[in-house]
Order: sequence, then C-alpha cells, then structure tokens
Amino acid sequence: MRNYTTQMDAAKRGIITPEMKAVAAKEHRTEEEIRDLVARGQVTICANKGHTCLEPNGVGSMLRTKINVNLGVSRDCKDYDVEMQKVMAAVDMGAEAIMDLSSHGNTQPFRQKLVAECPAMIGTVPVYDSVIHYQRDLATLTAKDFIDVVRLHAQDGVDFVTLHCGITRKTIDQIKKHKRKMNIVSRGGSLVFAWMSMTGEENPFYEYYDEILEICREYDVTISLGDACRPGCLADASDVCQIEELVRLGELTKRAWARDVQVMVEGPGHMPMDQIAANMKIQQTICMGAPFYVLGPLVTDIAPGYDHITSAIGGAIAAMSGAAFLCYVTPAEHLALPNVEDVKQGIIASKIAAHAADIAKHIPHARDLDDAMADARRTFDWEGQWAVSIDPETAKGIRDSRAPEHEDTCSMCGKFCAVRSMNKALSGEHIDIL
Repeated sequence: MRNYTTQMDAAKRGIITPEMKAVAAKEHRTEEEIRDLVARGQVTICANKGHTCLEPNGVGSMLRTKINVNLGVSRDCKDYDVEMQKVMAAVDMGAEAIMDLSSHGNTQPFRQKLVAECPAMIGTVPVYDSVIHYQRDLATLTAKDFIDVVRLHAQDGVDFVTLHCGITRKTIDQIKKHKRKMNIVSRGGSLVFAWMSMTGEENPFYEYYDEILEICREYDVTISLGDACRPGCLADASDVCQIEELVRLGELTKRAWARDVQVMVEGPGHMPMDQIAANMKIQQTICMGAPFYVLGPLVTDIAPGYDHITSAIGGAIAAMSGAAFLCYVTPAEHLALPNVEDVKQGIIASKIAAHAADIAKHIPHARDLDDAMADARRTFDWEGQWAVSIDPETAKGIRDSRAPEHEDTCSMCGKFCAVRSMNKALSGEHIDIL
C-alpha cells in the first residue's frame, strides 16, 4: 500500500518510489537526484495509479529527451485496429508516450485498452472527448460536463491530460485586437475559445482549476498545460497572445505544485530557428524549470508532406536549448490522419532530433551508440552497424538492394573507399584501387 498521493508528494516527503528507482536506472542518475528533481517539479514521472503495465519514464531537460506519438480515430478514418497497429509500432520503435486524440465514436474502450496493454505513458485531451462523450453540441455543454470528462479520463488510467487552462475571456479580446495571421490552431484551444464565445462564460478549465487539481491529485495524473495560443505559422511566433498565455501557465504551474500535482508546459508550434532558443529560456524562467513539451517547432511553413523534417530541425534546437519532450510530427501533418508508415517516419525524425540534442547537452551515455557506430564502420562490421542503428531494417535494406562487389566496400565508393584505404595504409598493406 503506497503511503503517498502523487509522485511529487512522495518526493517532497523524501520517499523514493518504485517509479523513481526505474527512472534513475534508465537515466544513469542516482535515485536521490531523481527524487529531488521530482520534488522541485523539474522532472515529471507521468504514472497514473491505475496504469499498472506502465514502464516509467522521467521527463525533464536534464534527462534523455522523450518522444510522444499522437494517434486516434477521426470521422473520416475510424479503424481502431489500425490505431493499435500504430501504437505497437510506436512502442517497438521506442516512443515513450502515446496520446489518444480520437475525435469520433465510442472512445472509452480504446482508451481503456491502451491503459491495459500499452507500457508507454498515455495522454489525452479531455475537451476533445467532451462533445463525443455527451453527443451534444458544444454550446450546450456545461463547465461541470467538461470537468466530469477529466475525471473519467483519470479514472480510466491516463497518465497525463492536456488542458487548455491558459486562455481566458481576456484572450478573446487579444485575438480580435492583434489580428493573428492564423488565429488559434490548437484544436483544443479553438474548442474552448468557441465555447467561451458562444456561452459568454469563463474558460471552465481555468475557472475550476482547483477542482481539476484535486482530481489529478487523487489519481496521480500529470497536467500538461496546453498552449492554446501556440503559433500556427512563422508570422505569429513569439507574439503577445503566445507570451501572455505562457505567463498564465507559469502561475498555474505554481498552483499545481502547491497541491503536489505534476506539470508539463506545452510550447510552440511554428517558429523561425532564430527564436527557438530564446523561447525555451523564457519558458524555463516563467515556469520555473517545469518540463517543456513542444510540437516541433516547425521552422518553415512551406513543406507539406515533409513536415517531419521541418519539425525535427526545430525539435533538435528546442531540445538542445531546454525542451524535455518532443511531440512527433509526421509527413501527413496539415494534410491527413497519418497511416502506419507516416507514424514510423515521424518517430524516426523525432528520435534523430532528440538524440542529437542529448549529445549536445552531454546527457550521460548519450553518445555511446555513436561511438559504437564509428568502431563498426571502421572495421566494416555491418551487423554491428545494424545493432546500433535507429532504424536497422531500413539501413540493411538499402545496402542489400545495392550490394557491392567486395564486402569491405559499398556500392558508392567501391575500392576508392577512404576507410578501406586508411586501414590498409596504416597496417602496411598494398592498396589496390583498380
């Protein structure tokens, strides 16, 4: 029987939980270091009491950068079996979190299946599910309806919930006054904005934040403070709406920590490369080092079909500069619901970005696999190369499809291979080129 309410409660009281022990082992840190970081809110361990098959991971800028995978059905693509294929592919490829963003049908069985079978952290956006759960128009829902869905998701065992608490009635005036090029592109943020506009009431996730904190405390659910005003194009990056919301998210972070509820803070969005590092530092200051969870950022707006690449560029800069958690972006972003191959491409791109950032941040043992790859390449140990590759199947497939005449070369250089020539020269062998 656990004698604490949340991971943060335990950490503040000097208790090292089994989840902290697991994270410490993965991160090559001491258990006391992890406990201290959780107590200060600089590391979150998203672990609902009801998610019993969870393999715990820590999220924080001083730990390995973690990857989240978004999936879920829509009205146009509603095959839950396909979504489970995506889930298993994501877990097999090392994603640490799955967010179910389903926006159609009976969502609870799928959510419960994820909690029962998936070892990754599970996240949801309850405001999406509110309209679906009640099968009523948005304007007819009450504040209580929204809060009850948060409670339902907590009871179902999700580890973190994205809540758009930071936009208020004041935001409506700001959006109208400042004339953004893309307005609000956050799906959850737009729903809250629309509800406030139609009902004239305050944002329920802001107004009843204390009640939400009690729910999260009871089930040990982490709040991911959603950035409703994240920029949806380069022109809107770092504007008044984005920064003003971030200030409010900093205030909400303090209130959550006071109730021993863990917090992550969500960030941009679309953003020019030269603004990314500054945004990460501003967030760290305003939100007191709470883990930053970013979508991208996408560094250009003109690459539909390749936004996993534009996102990876921005994600590497963001993670190197302090972001802790990268939400993957697939080639289908802005175009369609991603299929299984899109999911794979998105995960690979995000993992490359995260790994590159971890090396730059000198995360313990981050470069071990790179050093092993260098050794394998120097000795033409192809199996050794596959063993440390992010995607060994693709790497091996490319080589096999264009096999060279000699095993100690590739079909690009042949006997002109620099590595081959240097190995022979340094061992005093004759170097045959022709």
